[in-house]
This record gives sequence, structure tokens and C-alpha cells, in this order.
Amino acid sequence: MSFEAPWLLSALALLPVLWWLLRVTPPSPRRQAFPALRLLLGLKPAEESAARTPLWLLALRLLAASLVILGLAGPIRGGEGEVPGRGPFILVIDNSWAAAADWGPRMAAAQAVLDRADRAGRPVALLATAARADGAPPRLSPAMPAADARALLAALAPMPWPASRGAAAAALAARPWPEAGIVYLADGLATPEDAAFTAAFAKAGPCLVLTGEEAPRLLLPPRSVGDTLVARLATLTAAPPRPPAVILAETGDGRALARVEISLAAGQSEGEAAFRLPPEIRNQLARLEIAGSAAAGHVVLLDERWRRRPVGLAAADAISAETPLIGDLYYLHRALAPYAELREGNLATLLARPLSVLILADRPLADAPEAAAVTSFVEGGGVLVRFAGPLLAEHPDDLLPVRLITGDRAIGGAMSWGKPAHLAPFPPTSPFAGLAVPNEVTVDRQVLAEPTAALAGETWAALSDGTPLVTASARGAGWVVLFHVTANDDWSNLPLSGLFIDMLRRIVALSAGVKAAPEATPLAPAESLDGFGVLGPPSAAARPLAPSAFATTPPSPSFPPGLYGPENARVARNLADGLPPLAAAGAIDGARYRGFGTLARTQAFGPWLLAAALALLVLDLLLSLFLRGVLRLRAAVLVFFLVLPLAGRAEMPASDNPALQTRLAYVVTGDDAVDRVSRSGLAGLSDYVNEHTAASLAAPAAVTPGSDDLSFYPLLYWPITTAPPAAGEIAALNDYMSHGGIILIDTRDAEAGADFNPGGATMLRRLGAALTIPPLAPLTVDHVLARTFFLLRDFPGRYDGATVWVQRDQDRSNDSVSPVIIGANDWAAAWATDADGHHPYAVIPGGERQRLLAYRFGVNLVMYALTGNYKGDQVHVPALLERLGQ
Repeated sequence: MSFEAPWLLSALALLPVLWWLLRVTPPSPRRQAFPALRLLLGLKPAEESAARTPLWLLALRLLAASLVILGLAGPIRGGEGEVPGRGPFILVIDNSWAAAADWGPRMAAAQAVLDRADRAGRPVALLATAARADGAPPRLSPAMPAADARALLAALAPMPWPASRGAAAAALAARPWPEAGIVYLADGLATPEDAAFTAAFAKAGPCLVLTGEEAPRLLLPPRSVGDTLVARLATLTAAPPRPPAVILAETGDGRALARVEISLAAGQSEGEAAFRLPPEIRNQLARLEIAGSAAAGHVVLLDERWRRRPVGLAAADAISAETPLIGDLYYLHRALAPYAELREGNLATLLARPLSVLILADRPLADAPEAAAVTSFVEGGGVLVRFAGPLLAEHPDDLLPVRLITGDRAIGGAMSWGKPAHLAPFPPTSPFAGLAVPNEVTVDRQVLAEPTAALAGETWAALSDGTPLVTASARGAGWVVLFHVTANDDWSNLPLSGLFIDMLRRIVALSAGVKAAPEATPLAPAESLDGFGVLGPPSAAARPLAPSAFATTPPSPSFPPGLYGPENARVARNLADGLPPLAAAGAIDGARYRGFGTLARTQAFGPWLLAAALALLVLDLLLSLFLRGVLRLRAAVLVFFLVLPLAGRAEMPASDNPALQTRLAYVVTGDDAVDRVSRSGLAGLSDYVNEHTAASLAAPAAVTPGSDDLSFYPLLYWPITTAPPAAGEIAALNDYMSHGGIILIDTRDAEAGADFNPGGATMLRRLGAALTIPPLAPLTVDHVLARTFFLLRDFPGRYDGATVWVQRDQDRSNDSVSPVIIGANDWAAAWATDADGHHPYAVIPGGERQRLLAYRFGVNLVMYALTGNYKGDQVHVPALLERLGQ
């Protein structure tokens, strides 16, 4: 606790004098009869002295005087930790990529510093350490009053590149106040320029360093391992353990298709988790991001390297290759078409374009140039898959994983077996491991490999007698895979089974995808990430960069993270490209270290104390009038309680009594994350309603049906979880609806959100059997709810596309107002705002236009709850006008 004018506290020494002055009070008046004839006879000369003031009244007056003195002295809470030094000081802020994750607390701490500077009357100069988007280096602002510095601080934003501490050190060295104190809001990360930066601090005045509570985290580009996409997360080695980070896999329009969690133990600097997605889903991914966070370091953009799997198909006889049921490529095409981009043609045409997989069905390599081209493709990282057949059995070439015995093995042949052979279980080291082997898959004919010591390690699949069915070997950066049977059902019924599809999909997943452009070709930036991880147009300072230089060029205004290249061949450059491993910044000698949360913004108590003093003075006046007999006790009490609210109305906080203010409410689910979204969502909706309508809503309330009185709340938001409510809660909700209350039930599992609340629909069916819910119908544009304030055709939330259900219009109970509204669009997440006014949850798929519609639907909900179906009376307007005309 501190005071803005501590010298006023010296007035407390005058309280004894005030006590002496206030201890007397005039005596109460006495009724005296004055007869006309005996006016003078009845009077007795008597000396009267003033009566003593009661001790309790004297204490009341002294307390009021003390409160006035304390209030005028300006008491402040949170003023501890004054700005170091005297005169002008410098506020240095790291606004690098690492600062975006805690930008809210960082700005609150900066505002707290400016509060202290404003109270002390000290000028402040601002220095942001990250280069500006236009490429300008960090510059020290002129010294200015704290009120003017707030405008510069409000315009500050995090940048998607590291801090330029070398340029910041040069700006500090050129400061006109050599001994100025410094307050430094650090991001906690080391840079190669830290030595010069800390040296500049050593030559300045006293220094206070403020740091965040949590270490920075960086989402690294994923790795493709087989059919999985492995997300990776990095942090500082010495970082304390934190709750698991939820990683979302999203499409380009913002739909989340999958999620995984990565946990980092104490001392662990990197963790990972695998997305196991079907190719048709994986090919839709555009980015990975940490859920609930808005930072460029928490986003990884994905390009064709992670999505595309072009597969080339070639056969010896191109004319008959697609003949139904018997063609060499017929079954291959149908097995791979749903999961890959298929291309057909001759070898020269196929290899002229980027490929991930090349499949040759009984197609020997004709000549040396053709063999050299295919070998170059494999050694460069491609996967070559070959199928046997009569041609390959008679003319094997060198581009095979194993040496073949000339000829083939068939039932009734020289190397025959008595009956068709079955498949053996796949070895654990095979890419096919884990696939079930159907008993009905048999092989009638195959090509045989020469027995060698390495044959077992090169066998991915074998028959029950141990002879290889699929062999493979690595060549350079790629693979050569051989199926020892044909690609049609001539030698085996494998192509007729679902196992054939699964085996091909796993082989395709082994490929590394393709790059959209040669590595050495400079690509112009098409879109760039801002500090909060949002894609937008690149700045004028952004320049072309070759993909081969991504890993060696640190992110900067010239080469920001984002998407590079033409529209049909984008290449992703992520923030982690070109960054060194994360390391903690060293300590600054002589500096004091504190956390953001320890430097809270100041709160003045002077107005509260003056309001309390005014209330006591009003009470003193009424008691004095009562003691003198001018005012009766009942009247004094009545006047006091009428005047008291007026005395402190401007300063007293709003009551939490739900009967005194209109507010929305949400059902407490017991899940902290869900309840947090509900609270922030209804708070955001209340602010929007207050700003755009004449309604006045207080902060939302958390209620537990059966324990809290629900009758005070016109609208109840209930996010459904898998936890079943108690019988008492169900009874309370039924009673609430029967008396005019409206419940918005949200399962939060519409389309893109299906994975985020599994079991929501099942729980809704169980609740439907317990709750007294009237017959429902889909919400249409003709319903009152669609036009109570805004005219709406869609009713989205964070998600869109789910049907919203309301009481059908034929049901006239409750004055045609639906007691329940059921949907799955996660409206609270769309309405939610954080402490900085930002929206922490992306809307899917419609962007900010969808969020605006979600807010408008929320306004309609509130108006519907407050006014009922008054808009429905408009349907009678034509009839009323007709009667008036008659």
C-alpha cells in the first residue's frame, strides 16, 4: 500500500484538536409554556452550559475525518516495485515470436510500469527489440509522458521473428540519458547478439527485468514416418513441467481434423506425438497448431511435401492395361484412386514430373537409358514398386530388390506345390506388420528369389512355406519393392482382397512426397504469418528465398515465415526453419528479476474512502438531528438508507445479487476447460449485447441446478459433456423450463468439432429421455428467433452446418416461446474473448464473417429470452391494417 500524496497524512495529527472541537453539542430543546399574564414570573435565571457529546458519536466523527484525510492522501494498492532510477527511464520490450504466447500478461505488466511512471511524473522512452515489419531496426522513442507512451504501447504487436538485440543495443548506447533506469520485459530466449545487449545494460542505470511464468515453446515441422505424421514440440531444457500441449491438425479453412497431446517432463526439451490419419484425410491438412494459443511459434504450415503422394502407373501393354478384371493396372487403379494422385503414361512422361511412387506392372526396363532414369528416381528418394509376371520372370533386370531364379513357380510346374499357398503372418519389422492376413488369400504362381543370407531381412511378406511374396531393399534415399505375383488375379487372388489395398497404402505412405519447386529456385512470398500466427499478405520488405536456404536463413522481415511460390505450388517456410535450438537467456549483472504477475496494475482506494466518509457524515447529521429532537428515529433511519446508496453510487461495485441485475448463466459441468469457455463466451456475448442493443447485462453467473435458484436468469447455456447430471439437477431444469426459462443445449460436436466432444450426442439422447422437452422442429428463417433483432438465415457458432432445434410452432404452450434450444455449433467458443479482447478460438470454416453471425445469433437469443415472441405479432399486421381500413 502506498499513497499519491503522503504529506496529507500529517493532517491526522490534528485529530485531537478536532476531537476537542467536536466533543460538545447543543442541548436538546425543551418545550416551555408561556402564559400571556405570567410571561416573566415563570422564568428563572439559570446559567446553562453545553452538554457533552456522546463518546460513540465523537468516535463516528473522528472516523469520518480520518477517512477524508486518508482518501485525499490517495492510497494505492499494487504500487510496490517502483520504476528504478530517477528522471526519464527506458521501457525495453521483447516483441519477438516468443513474446506472442504471453502477450496479454506482458502488456499488463507494461501498463503497470506506466502506471507507476505516471504517478511519479517520470517521462518514459519505449524500445521494442524486434525489427519492424517494414524492415526498420529497433529505435528508441523520445522521452514522453506515460499517457502518451500508452498510445505507442497499444500499437505494439509481436513479430514472427527473433529479437534484434544487436540493433537494440546500438539504440541503447545512443540514448541521451546515460544513467537512465531500464525496465526490461524479456522473452527468456538467448540470441547470438546477447553479449552486446547486456553490455549496454551494464552502462545504464539500475535495471529491473520482468519475465513470464512459462518458458517459450516452439512447434517444429513434423516428420513423416510411414503412414503417420509426427508432430514435434520444443522448449527450454530447464523449463518446469507444464500441462500437455494439445496439437490440432487443421485444414486450410480452419476445420480441425485430429488432435494429439504432447507432454514434456521437467528437463525434457523436445517431445512428439503421432497423427495416424487416412491418406484422404491427411491430404487435406494445411497446418498444425497448439490449441488455445495465438502465436507464430505455435503454428506449422504444411505444403505438398506432407500432403501429396503422386503415384505413376505403367504396364508393358498400355492398351490392355485397364481392361476390366484382367488388365495389369485395373486393380491397382481402383485400390489407390481414393488415396493418391494417379498418373498413367510411358516412363519418360511419368518421370518428367515429380513422383512419389512409380509402379511397374510386369514391365521390364527396355534399355540402359530407361534403367538409368528409373535408378535416378529411386536414389533421389522415390519408391519403385514392381509386380511380377511372365515378362519379368523371363527377363529380370538389375533394378530388383533380390536376384530372381529364371522362370516361375506354379501349381503343376517344375517347381510346383500341391495346392495354393496361403500367406504367413507379416514379420514385425515389415511395413505391413499389424495387418490381418485373410485365410482366403492364396497364391497359385510366383517368381522365386535366389536364396541368400540377406533374403530374410529383405522379405516384407512371405508365404506359409517361407518363400518370399514381397521383397524390398533400399537404394540411395529410396526403395525398390517387388511383389512376386502379378498385379491382377492371374497368379493370385491377393488383388481381389482388402489386404491388397492396405499393403499398397502403406507402401505409398513410405514415400516422402514431392516438393513443389526445385530447391535452388528462389520463390516469392505469397502469404506470411504475423506474430499471432495468422496468415496475411506479405509486407513490402519480404523478398524471394530458395527452399534450399530455408534451414540456414533465420526468419526476418525480409524472409518471414509463411507460404512461398505460385498458387498451385506453395512451399511452407515455418518459423522453426533457420532458428537455432532454444536456449535460455543469460542473467544480466546487477539486474533485479521479477515475474509479470508480481507487478500488478495499481488500484486507487481514495474514492472508496471518500464515499465511506460521506456516508458517515450523512449518518452523523441524522444522529445529531435526532439527539436534538428535530428528527424522529424512524425517519432518521429511513433517510439514511435512502441517502446512503446515492453517496457511494459512483464508486461502489455492482452487486452480485442476481435479482438486482440481468445476467446470463451457464451450467457448471465440472470440467474446468469447458466451464472456462462457457464463462468467457457468455462474457463476450454480454459485452456485445451491451454495445449493440439497449439491453444491459451484468457479468455471467455459474450455476448448479438443484443448488442455485435458476429463476433469476432468462437464459441458461448448457454445454453437454459425458458426465451425467444428477436427478436433482434434472428436476431443477424441468422446473426452470416450466416457469418460462430458456435453456440453450450445446453438444459442441458439429461436423468439424466431432472429435472434440465424443459422446456428446449419446449423452443428449439420454438427457432427452429425462428432460421434459416439447416436440421439436428445425429452426428456420420463419421462426421468431431468426428475427428478434437481426434477420438471420444461418445460426453458426465456432462450427457450422448442424441443425438447430426449437419447439415446433404448433405447440402454443409457454406463449409459443421455446423452453429449449438444441444445437451443436459450440456457440460459447465463438463468443469467447480473453483479457485483451482477442478471440482465443478459431471459427471453422467461415472466418470472422462466421463469428459475426454467431454474435448476431447470440443477440437474437438474448432478445428472445427477454422479450419472448413479440416479433411474432407482426404476422397479424396485415389483418389489423385490413380492419382499420374497413
